[in-house]
Amino acid sequence: MNIQFEEIQEADIPSLTRAMQRAFDHDAQVHLGEERGGPEGYDDGEFFRKWLFSFDESRGCKILLDGQVIGGFIVWIFKSQNNQLGTIFIDPDFQDQGVGTQTWKFIEAAYPDTLNWELGTPDWAVKNHYFYEQKCGFEKVGEDSVQDRDGVSFIYKKRMGEVRN
Repeated sequence: MNIQFEEIQEADIPSLTRAMQRAFDHDAQVHLGEERGGPEGYDDGEFFRKWLFSFDESRGCKILLDGQVIGGFIVWIFKSQNNQLGTIFIDPDFQDQGVGTQTWKFIEAAYPDTLNWELGTPDWAVKNHYFYEQKCGFEKVGEDSVQDRDGVSFIYKKRMGEVRN
C-alpha cells in the first residue's frame, strides 16, 4: 500500500474530522458497545484547533491513499528530545492493512533526534495496546486517570537512543 504524508493545513480539518470520527466511533462501538466516543472536539474539528494549531511544539500530518485522506497523526516535538505522540487515527476501512505501522515508521524517521517517545491510550483500547507494544516497540510504563471516561489511560514509552546534536 503506497501511502503519503502531508502536513495538515486548516483546510484539511473537515476531511480529517470525518476520518477521526469514524475511527474513534468504531473503537467505541467495538470496545465499549457505544455508538459514539472520542476526546473532546473529535467530531467537530476543535480537536485539531486545540491540539495541533495552538502549540509551537505540535506537528501533524494527514495520511493519504490515492489522494484520499484516510487518517492522520499529531506529535509534540520538544527541545528535550522527549517527544509525545498525541494521536494516530486511521479510518476503519483502512485498518489492519499496515497503514499504522507505516505511519509510525514515518514518524520515527521524521524525528531521528528523539530520545524517547511517550503516549497515553485508554485501558479499554485493546487493539491500540497490541499496536503500540507489538508493532511499534513501546512498553507500558504506567497508568493515569482518564479525564473524559471512567477508567485509566495506559502510559507507553519507547526509548530511542543517545543524544544527537
